[in-house]
Amino acid sequence: MLSRAASCPTVKSSVCCQTCISRHSPTATSRKWRVTPNWQPWLVFFLRSLAEQTRHLNRKIEREKRVLAPLPELSLQIVEFAREHGRITMGGIIRLTGANRNTLKQHFRALVEQGHLNQHGSGRGVWYELL
Repeated sequence: MLSRAASCPTVKSSVCCQTCISRHSPTATSRKWRVTPNWQPWLVFFLRSLAEQTRHLNRKIEREKRVLAPLPELSLQIVEFAREHGRITMGGIIRLTGANRNTLKQHFRALVEQGHLNQHGSGRGVWYELL
């Protein structure tokens, strides 16, 4: 206590005043020297990345619209079902759409030939997935 009072120019007595003690305390010093982080570079990076990702996704959506636009409604339902579930079977798509099995076979065949779906297996065990 005496060393602080001796080094303090504002206090002439041997006992340092309360404001002087708080001014010389480590907690006051650490609060005084605490650095506020500069968030601007990170925010600029984040916002630029977000804008680039938005542009990329918009291009991808437009490209997908052009590719899927000429497909019939039933084929679009098949592709959407495959996108949501990963793999599809004839039985699953019949339950979903209620369409005739032979009609669905034609749509599946066309989607495989056009490169939208990949066929695995044959006969009753066949299943399809997106490419």
